[in-house]
Amino acid sequence: MDLVIVESPAKAKTINKYLGSNYKVLASFGHVRDLPAKDGSVRPDDDFSMDWEVDKPSQKRLSDIATALKTSDRLFLATDPDREGEAISWHVLEVLKQKKVLKDKPVSRVVFNAITKKAVLDAMANPREIDAPLVDAYLARRALDYLVGFTLSPVLWRKLPGARSAGRVQSVSLRLVCDREAEIERFKTDEYWQIAAKLTTPRDEEFVARLTSFEGEKLNRLSIGNETRAFEIRDMLNGASFQAASVEAKPTRRNPGAPFTTSTLQQAASAKLGFNASRTMQVAQRLYEGMDIGGETVGLITYMRTDGVQMAPEAIDEARIAIAKTFGDRHVPEKARVYTAKAKNAQEAHEAIRPTSFDRHPKDMEKFLDRDQARLYDLVWKRAIASQMAAAEIERTTAEILAENGGRQATLRATGSVIRFEGFLSAYQEHRDDSKSPTEQPEEEDEAARLPEIGGRDTLKKRSIDPTQHFTEPPPRFSEASLIKRMEELGIGRPSTYAATLQTLEDRQYIVQDKRKLFPDSKGRLVTAFLHNFFEKYVEYDFTADLEGKLDRISAGELAWKDVLRDFWTDFSAQVDGTKELRVTDVLDALNEELAPLVFPDRGDGSNPRACPRCGEGKLSLKLGKFGAFVGCSNYPDCGFTRQLGSNMQAEGVDGEGLNEPKVLGVDPDSSEPVTLRSGRFGPYVQRGDGKEAKRSSLPKGWLVADIDFEKAVQLLSLPREVGLHPETGKPILAGLGRYGPFLQHDGAYANLDSIEDVLTVGLNRAVTVIAEKKEKGGRGGRGTPAALATLGEHPDIGGPITVREGRFGPYVNAGKINATLPKSKDPTSVTLEEAIQLLNERAEKTGKVPKKAAAKKPAAKKAPAKAKTAKADDAEAPTEKKKPAARRAPAKAAAPTAPAPKAAPKTELIKASKVKAD
Repeated sequence: MDLVIVESPAKAKTINKYLGSNYKVLASFGHVRDLPAKDGSVRPDDDFSMDWEVDKPSQKRLSDIATALKTSDRLFLATDPDREGEAISWHVLEVLKQKKVLKDKPVSRVVFNAITKKAVLDAMANPREIDAPLVDAYLARRALDYLVGFTLSPVLWRKLPGARSAGRVQSVSLRLVCDREAEIERFKTDEYWQIAAKLTTPRDEEFVARLTSFEGEKLNRLSIGNETRAFEIRDMLNGASFQAASVEAKPTRRNPGAPFTTSTLQQAASAKLGFNASRTMQVAQRLYEGMDIGGETVGLITYMRTDGVQMAPEAIDEARIAIAKTFGDRHVPEKARVYTAKAKNAQEAHEAIRPTSFDRHPKDMEKFLDRDQARLYDLVWKRAIASQMAAAEIERTTAEILAENGGRQATLRATGSVIRFEGFLSAYQEHRDDSKSPTEQPEEEDEAARLPEIGGRDTLKKRSIDPTQHFTEPPPRFSEASLIKRMEELGIGRPSTYAATLQTLEDRQYIVQDKRKLFPDSKGRLVTAFLHNFFEKYVEYDFTADLEGKLDRISAGELAWKDVLRDFWTDFSAQVDGTKELRVTDVLDALNEELAPLVFPDRGDGSNPRACPRCGEGKLSLKLGKFGAFVGCSNYPDCGFTRQLGSNMQAEGVDGEGLNEPKVLGVDPDSSEPVTLRSGRFGPYVQRGDGKEAKRSSLPKGWLVADIDFEKAVQLLSLPREVGLHPETGKPILAGLGRYGPFLQHDGAYANLDSIEDVLTVGLNRAVTVIAEKKEKGGRGGRGTPAALATLGEHPDIGGPITVREGRFGPYVNAGKINATLPKSKDPTSVTLEEAIQLLNERAEKTGKVPKKAAAKKPAAKKAPAKAKTAKADDAEAPTEKKKPAARRAPAKAAAPTAPAPKAAPKTELIKASKVKAD
C-alpha cells in the first residue's frame, strides 16, 4: 500500500476514491510546523538558522502519518501546486526524517491543478522530487516576514504605544490605504458645467448631443467653469439653428479578457456578487476540493491561487467545442486566443482559474451547489469560456452637429453604438471599474445608446438646451477588490496572500470597512506616519516589489536565498539600531508635523489651531496612552484638556471646543436633573444628573456633536426603551443600542436593527415582524439552538458535522457538544474547515472536553496555550503587543498587584532547520 499526503480532509476523501484501495490518503490540515512566536526563532548571526515548532494538533496528525508510513511501501506528497504547498510537503518530509520512519522507502512529489480523476491519475504517473528552489524561496519569505515583524514591532511598542504590529507586506498595503485617504483630504473640488442639447431629426426622433467647441475653442470636461459662462452659451444655443455636419459609422471590435487569476476573480466576485476576498476564496476552495455531483465527488474548478492567465491546450480545445455547441459556430474564433499576464512580477506558474470541464454547464450544476457556490461557479465558467470566444462586433456612430446664431458658432457631438454581433458578450460582460472616480470614467452611457438615423446635411430641431452643474470628485477610497488590484499592479504580495493581508489589517484595527470601502483608522494613520518618517525605505512600493522579484528569482534557482537575506538584514538591522536613541518626544514631534492638518484643523477664526482652548497658554500635541493616541495640552497636569481622536484621525469634538466644559442642553422633566453634553477621553457623550449614579450614553457612530440637542440627548438617555408588549406572549419588546449595534430584545431573543434611528422610531408592528423573521432564519430564540449558517465538513476526532452559527454573543462554530467563539474580526462566512477544527480543538483542551476518538487513544492532554495556524499569508508572523518580550524596568510608581506566575508551557517539538538542508 502507498501513502499519499494532501492538505485538507475533504480533498483526502475525494482522492482516495480516485486511487482505490491500494492507497491510503491522509491530510496534513495545512502547515504542520511554523516558527515559534518568540525572539530568536530566526538567527541572522548563525547563518539564518531557524527553529521550527510543531503545534499540538499537528503533532497528532504527524504521528498518524508516521504510523501509516511504517506499513506503506511508498510516500507521495500531493499538497497544493504552489510555493506554500511545496513548503508543506518539505516540512512533512523533514519531520518524518527526524522520526526516522522513512528508511529506504521512495518519496515522490506529485502536483495536480484540478481534482478530477484524470488530473490525479496523470499526476501520480508523473512524479518528481521536491523542488528545492521553491522551498528556498519559502524559507526566505518566511524568514523575511519573521525578521521584519519581530524586529520592527517591538520598536513600535516602545516608540508608539498603542500600535499593534508591523509587517513586510502588511505595512505597505496599509500605506496604500493611508496614502489614498491623504490624497482625498488634499483634493480641491473644481466646479464645471456640461451642456447637452435635446434635438430631433426630420422624422421627429429625439437624441442628445453634447457641446464640444464654442466659437472656435475646443472644450474639455472642465472648460466651462462657472454658471455665467454656461448660461451665456445656453442663451446662444437657444437661438441657434442646428444642422448635421457629418455622420460617420465606424465598425469596431471588442476582444474578451483573459480567464480569472486570483485577484481578478476577487475583483469580479466583489463587483458582481458582493463577496469580500475571504468569502470568495472560501467558496472557491470548496469548488476546487470537490463537490458531490450525482454520486461522484469531483472538483469543479482548477487551483484558485494563481497569477497565470493561460489555460491548458486540452482545456482550450474543450472550450472551443463547448462554444460551438452552446453559442454556435460563428462564436468560435479562427485561432485559439493566447494571453500573457500584465501584472508586475507575475509568475504564471499555473493555469488560470477555469472549470475542470466545460461540459458541466452552470445551469446543470445548480442543483448540486448552494447559492454562493453556484453563483461563483457560474462566474468562473462564463469568464473562462468567454476568453476563447469571438470578438464582439460593434458599430459606433458619431454625428457632428453645427449650431449657428448670428455669426456665432458651436459644435456638438452625438455618439451611439449598435452591437452587430455579440460574440463573447453572449457569455460574459465586464464589471464596472470601481478604482476610478466618476470624473475619470468614460462616458459610456451616451455610447451605449442607439442613435436614430441622421442624414449628412439634415436640419435638426431643438427641443431643449440643458446646462448641468458638476464638481470634480477625488479618487474613490479602495474597496477590497480595488486594493487587491493595486497591490497586484505594484507587485506587492502574492495571490495566496491578498485576502489574509487585508484580514490582518482589520484584525489589527488599522483599517475599517464601511459600505465596502476601506478607511484607515487613526492607529493605522499613526503607524504609517511613524514608518514613513523613520523606516521610509521599507514601506516604499518599489522596494517591496523588488524584494518580491528577488523571491521569484530564488524560486527560479537564479539567486541564493541566504544571500538575499544577508543583503536585506545588513541594511534593516542598521536602520533599527539607529532608532535606539530615538525618544518618544522625537516621534511625537514628527507625527505632529506630518499629521497637523488632520489633528489640528484650522478653526476658521484665524487663531492658532494648536493653542489649548481651555487654558489658552498651553500647546496642543499628540499624546500616547495605553489605549492609543489622543490630543492633550502641554501644560499638563495644570491643564487637563484632552481630546480623543476619531477613527479617521479627525479630533472628535473639533466643531464644539466648548465641550471642554459640560454644555447644558436642558432639564429632564421627570427627574429635574440637568442634561449635558460632555467630552471625555473616549469621545463625546450625553449625561443626565451628576456623580457616579448619573446616566450616560456615548454618541452613536455618525452623530455629530454640532447636531446634538436636548431632544436627541433625552432619546439616547432613555435607551433601552420599551416598544410595546408582544401580542402573543404579552412580554415587553425592548429596543436598545448594545455592543454589537442596534437591537430588539424579546423574551431572551435578540434581533438586529439597521440603525440607531430604527432604535428610536421602530413601532410595535415592525418590531414583531423583525423578531419573527429572525426566528424563522434560525436566530436565537430563548433556549432554542440557532440554525446553521454553513456546514464546513466532518471533525476528524469529535465526529459529526462542523457548523457555523450565530449566537446571542456573536458567531461561533459547533461540533457535537463543543462550541468555539469566532474572533471578533472574523467574518463567519469566511471560516474554513481547518480554522474551525483548530478553534474547536483549542476549546476542547481549555474546557477539558476531550473528543471521544482522541480519548480512546490517549489520556486527556494538559491545557496548552493556543497557537495560531499559519495561513498562506505574508505577515502571519507579525506579533501583537500581547506577545512582546519583557519590558525594561520602569521607574517606580504606585505598587501594582503582583500577577501570578504563569504555568509552564507544555513541551513542543523544536527542530533546528539549520541541520536540515532544503535540497
